[in-house]
Amino acid sequence: MFKPVAAYIGWRYTRAKRRNHFVSFISAIAMLGVALGLAALITILSIMNGFESELRDRILGVAAHITVTPKRGVLVGWEELTQHVDRQAGVVASAPYIRREAMLTHYGNVHGVVVRGVNPVAEVAISIVPKKMVAGEFNLQSGSFDVVLGRGLADALQARVGNRVTLIAPEPMRTPAGMVPRLRRYTVVGVFEAGVHEYDTAMALIHIDDAAKMFRYRAGVSGIRLKIEHPFVAPTIAAELRRNFSLAVNKPLKVIDWTATNVNLFRALKTEKSVMFIILALTIAVAAFNLVSTLVMVVSEKYGEIAILQTLGMPKKNIIAVFFIHGGLIGVAGIFLGAILGVVLASNVHGIVAGLEGLFNFKIFSPEVYYISEIPSELKIRDVVVSIFVAIVLCLCAPLYPAFLASRTAPARALRYD
Repeated sequence: MFKPVAAYIGWRYTRAKRRNHFVSFISAIAMLGVALGLAALITILSIMNGFESELRDRILGVAAHITVTPKRGVLVGWEELTQHVDRQAGVVASAPYIRREAMLTHYGNVHGVVVRGVNPVAEVAISIVPKKMVAGEFNLQSGSFDVVLGRGLADALQARVGNRVTLIAPEPMRTPAGMVPRLRRYTVVGVFEAGVHEYDTAMALIHIDDAAKMFRYRAGVSGIRLKIEHPFVAPTIAAELRRNFSLAVNKPLKVIDWTATNVNLFRALKTEKSVMFIILALTIAVAAFNLVSTLVMVVSEKYGEIAILQTLGMPKKNIIAVFFIHGGLIGVAGIFLGAILGVVLASNVHGIVAGLEGLFNFKIFSPEVYYISEIPSELKIRDVVVSIFVAIVLCLCAPLYPAFLASRTAPARALRYD
């Protein structure tokens, strides 16, 4: 079908200067439409990849990669279990913790919080919180009843470093006068900002010994938090730990990795990315339909030439090939231009946005409002290849109808008045 003559004529039609400049203009618009649609698709997918990676890194900086908890009650004998966990391949560090929900009050401001009792020394190896202090220090000492608050929580309570806040436990205390709430005064020694709303607005860290006294844990803990070398293999290591625990540890334990804990969040991000891909692919489809109208106008302009080619003996399939190649070359040129433009934009989003913010003197994502104040971008070859493939399919489908229309030209009717 694609003989050299058809390819040569299709190439000449692409390069030739048309008598109708409007058709040439529409062809250029169609090519630019494909280019801009593909560039937008690649850029948006890269930005969404960047936001997903940024959010994942921030969550993994605060949340444990793997958590080992008892199926019921508290975890007793966690020291021996920690030694067993540390021998597991891939585990970098482990730390016991106590987790309870409670309330914090400060001068009439009341806020529900998640209290996490931690070992300050072990927490440095597990979490990024000690490195994300915006006020005070991560200095929790046993028996001092100090607390470190998230920045959003501190702002809600209007508490600053040095202030004393009251922690109210959910379980009341039985006294001769009846049931009274169990509470304790804590001194704020630091404020952190991890960049994750869930933790910054509802997390309070205290020493694990103070938490054990406050919540009456005695010798037990809520569980063990693990950090592994490669977070993306967390499900595999979690499965190995479950298998090892069933053989070596005579305790009913739950092993949960971070992918299961945050499954809804990352599933929502993947769904949003898929929807954005479909929406932006439709913009390429719109440009492809514009290419259809352009080729129909080209067929009308070349009506006489098509008739002459048919009288010279060119079969209909070669006529189809001529205009298929002509339309395909316009589409491929737009795809090539769009791929280059998209890769350049996706690779330099940060610099481009910074330049626009400096030029117009405004901030797209204000640090005072948004936790992610810069637009991240992560260009993935897979997204580029898929985007180019979709664009090629759409642009190769566009010339089919105009090419078929050209093949139905009747030479006698076309040359009647020539």
